[in-house]
Amino acid sequence: MKPFELVTVCTFPSTADAQIAKGVLDEIGIESMIRSDDAGGMYPAMGGAELLVRAEDAEKASQVLNGGGDEPA
Repeated sequence: MKPFELVTVCTFPSTADAQIAKGVLDEIGIESMIRSDDAGGMYPAMGGAELLVRAEDAEKASQVLNGGGDEPA
């Protein structure tokens, strides 16, 4: 199994916002994960949430999230 690098494609003010973006990427087949530090959910307003993708998917993911990619119809 070849290791891969994860990169932050976007940062959101909340985990809920990141979940929406993750759903968009899921729809077009880009795997992603959310990283946030909210003390295990105890303090959701404590910090933002980062959306991570594989380095090779970063450009396409960024385009899609910024409205310039192949979003599902």
